[in-house]
Amino acid sequence: MFSAIVINKGEAGPRAELTGVDEDRLPEGDVDIQVAYSTLNYKDALAITGASPVVRKFPMIPGIDLAGTVTASSHSRWTAGDKVVLNGWGVGETHWGGLAQRARLNGDWLIPLPGEFTERQAMAIGTAGYTAALCVDTLLSHGLTPDAGEVLVTGATGGVGSVAIALLTKAGFTVAAATGKADEHAYLKQLGATTVVDRAELAEKGKPLQKERWAGVVDTAGSHTLANAAAQTRYGGAVAACGLAQGMDFPASVAPFILRGVSLLGVDSVMAPLQKRLDAWGRLARDMDPAVLDSIAREISVGEAIEAAGGFIAGTVRGRTVVDVNR
Repeated sequence: MFSAIVINKGEAGPRAELTGVDEDRLPEGDVDIQVAYSTLNYKDALAITGASPVVRKFPMIPGIDLAGTVTASSHSRWTAGDKVVLNGWGVGETHWGGLAQRARLNGDWLIPLPGEFTERQAMAIGTAGYTAALCVDTLLSHGLTPDAGEVLVTGATGGVGSVAIALLTKAGFTVAAATGKADEHAYLKQLGATTVVDRAELAEKGKPLQKERWAGVVDTAGSHTLANAAAQTRYGGAVAACGLAQGMDFPASVAPFILRGVSLLGVDSVMAPLQKRLDAWGRLARDMDPAVLDSIAREISVGEAIEAAGGFIAGTVRGRTVVDVNR
């Protein structure tokens, strides 16, 4: 038996509880893992609270991230004792995830734990930080350089935003952070932001073309925020879109794209191929200061995770939430 958060579908909707699970019930996979740490992400919160139909199969163990040690493997890349990290691949949605002491996964989904990080530090990064690294890699691959101008990061106090600010700053960019939390300005400046923008300036319907401000954007919000950010992007600039915290809609005009040559670059972390994952984690290993990780992450026990999920839906969570699944 092992401890896990399990979501069952009841008459009143999904219901999550911490319970014991027999190891014989683990799903198909060719690698068994002793999980050390997992995380809480916005998607996990949606699954646990039932606020959105994230879970596709019941019962489900949520948790789109995990870090741990291989205990058994029939996969050619992994042997017992290997330290591994998992992000995405539908885990926590269609396949049992990381908010448990044990996991059985497809070995193709795993990457080695970078030697620069402990398992806890890797989960302080998690899918949010890995997604931030994918966004930075995408903007740099597009040709964005620090001398092009300021880069806007929306949802700046969240996990993706916090890591994006730190990585962009390390890469030499001047960063503007958009937030609705007036008491978090010092936190954002500590991460490297030089300007703080009121989220309200971006959150409502705006003009199709607005004053050119940003050379690049990392957007976690979608909806009007993404539309306004694109409308404010400079000629030839680029917007890396990776989230939908405000909404899945995109109430925008084609004007920024056909009149200013702005590029809208979609960033997916769930099904990203192996090399992109290795590149993103390589950037994190090079550029992410462990001291910064300590400043953006808090740790909770697996028993606290269900209650903590509500804070993500309410928008009150700052930075990253690491879950110790063994306490």
